[in-house]
Amino acid sequence: MSVLFINACVREHSRTLVLAKHVMKDISEEITEVNLNIENIEPLDRALLEKRDRLVRERNFNDPLFRYANQFAKADQIIIAAPFWDLSFPAKLKIYLEQITVAGITFQYINGHPTGLCNAKSLTYVTTSGGPIFDDFGYAYVKTLAEKFYGIKKTSAVRAMNLDMDMISAQDLLQKATISVIE
Repeated sequence: MSVLFINACVREHSRTLVLAKHVMKDISEEITEVNLNIENIEPLDRALLEKRDRLVRERNFNDPLFRYANQFAKADQIIIAAPFWDLSFPAKLKIYLEQITVAGITFQYINGHPTGLCNAKSLTYVTTSGGPIFDDFGYAYVKTLAEKFYGIKKTSAVRAMNLDMDMISAQDLLQKATISVIE
């Protein structure tokens, strides 16, 4: 089984990363990490979009442009760690999702409807916030892509909220935080 960990944690001592490591502690398989802070991942501009469209039409999915999409599609389990920022997640994660949502790799259209092509049986979204999470548009967005486009049937969110309310340190996160799992 292959496990893919998408790390969108920006801060050096990220509480989201601490929680993600806790979530992954019992995984015995090798975990491949994509650290979005060190990857040279760029949003699609006109030139890249035209290149991508041409490659998709040619069904040439071996181009390096599709490395993230191919890696994502082949993974058996996916874990995404992203702090809760402004009702969503860091922009680098949006760019990554833009890069992996490729017709012919992670999904295909059948009679005008997206059908997933990903191997993953589950996707876990890990997030933390300094205050309450009222509407988690970040998880909702990822859940919709996973279920409606990528074909990943089981999604869940593990989140710790209100961490700045009592000045909880990263070391105390797992002992004192309000942690909830949403499916």
